[in-house]
Amino acid sequence: MSEARSGSGTSAPTVLRMILGRRLQERRQGAGVSLEDAARALRVKSLTVRRLEKAEVGLKPLYVEKLLQTYGADQQEIDEFVALAEQANEPGWWHAYRDVLPSWFTAYVSLESGAKTVRTYEPHYVTGLLQTYGYAHAVLRGGFPNEIEEDLQRRVDLRLRRQRLLDGPDAPTLWVVMEEAVLHRVVGGPEVMREQIDRLLQISELDHISLDVVPFTAGAHVGACAPFTYFRFEEPELPDIVYSEILSASVYLDQRSDVVAHLEAHNRMSLLTSSADSKALLNRMRKEYS
Repeated sequence: MSEARSGSGTSAPTVLRMILGRRLQERRQGAGVSLEDAARALRVKSLTVRRLEKAEVGLKPLYVEKLLQTYGADQQEIDEFVALAEQANEPGWWHAYRDVLPSWFTAYVSLESGAKTVRTYEPHYVTGLLQTYGYAHAVLRGGFPNEIEEDLQRRVDLRLRRQRLLDGPDAPTLWVVMEEAVLHRVVGGPEVMREQIDRLLQISELDHISLDVVPFTAGAHVGACAPFTYFRFEEPELPDIVYSEILSASVYLDQRSDVVAHLEAHNRMSLLTSSADSKALLNRMRKEYS
């Protein structure tokens, strides 16, 4: 799974659509039906079936029904699958922000919303899920210096809306590793930084959120690179996925070797500090902004 940041592509799939695509593939392979035979049943090209299985296009109910009939499914299974397909085709809540949500980042928000575990490494800024309003506004203003305030406010609203997934009993586990440099980068001024650090101290007390700040004294380490986010899902059909970005591109990785490399880097970086040391560093930096 790979998507160039600069590519236009189709609308990003919801996690449910990804799951159903995988199930269609497993059902086809279990029935011993080739891509070409499945395509002939639909009177389409085999690429269309492949794109359905990879959730690159919407799951047309008529296509789903015909494919499952071809694979020997009974009517109850077909009806249940079609109902789920119709649900999966409904746009996610983030669709309302499509005017300010880049196409290359839509998939990220979808994955974030459906993940059970989120791990992230941030060398430059506080991760978006933990940003305060003032900090988010300042970061986005820096990234979009020429944008009118109304559109910028929409971007801030989107970022804050994403944070709702951390509330409630079904909240994912979030593990953030960030560099001490993040705390020294003055975003929005001392008052904004003080408020942001207060928020980090507050959320670090929550059971489902872990926050590790790698100090300058740790020196060179394996993760001193571009930011990345690792997603793990409850559903067995979905592989672990890593998202990473640079200035001109972003990529989504699900190859086992790539995912393991990022996961091991995250583990190693977390060992460079402790919860107590991270909180002490946060408190020390808060005083710097007083």
